[in-house]
Amino acid sequence: MVGQFKGPDRPKALYTDEERRRRDESRWTIVQGVLAPVQFVVFLVSLGLIFRYLATGDGFTAAAASIVIKTFVLYAIMITGSIWEKDVFGRYLFAPAFLWEDVVSMLVLALHTAYLAALATNSLGPRGQMFLALAAYASYFLNAAQFLLKLRAARLDYESRVAAVGEPAE
Repeated sequence: MVGQFKGPDRPKALYTDEERRRRDESRWTIVQGVLAPVQFVVFLVSLGLIFRYLATGDGFTAAAASIVIKTFVLYAIMITGSIWEKDVFGRYLFAPAFLWEDVVSMLVLALHTAYLAALATNSLGPRGQMFLALAAYASYFLNAAQFLLKLRAARLDYESRVAAVGEPAE
């Protein structure tokens, strides 16, 4: 019938065989693998400093510095991530496989950059700046969860395709 799938009713794999090969050969895959956990550790330390400031009123400078560091680590992972995406998918951003992750990444970048602007102009006041940072961090956490869920699903799909006799890994 028209419009029905032939064979197993599976969604398209995250990577084609060629994209998987390019991913595995890209030096930027290793860079992303290192920067992602570094960014998460910086995020956790910074989050603790933000909560400390909001709870006690002490430690604004440490909290603000940690947010700046977190933002620069974010910029590094976004720049190298777009280079990785170009290596693997042939475009710097918004490859269909990572479209929604990239869309949310733009929100993450916008909120972190807005924090830097608020800090530089001393707008919003210290507490307002911390709440803006928390909004940026919430968007970052959502984005990190998107990537982790996507990569887990891709790994499970790949393993099931390899285990299936005669099924292409694409």
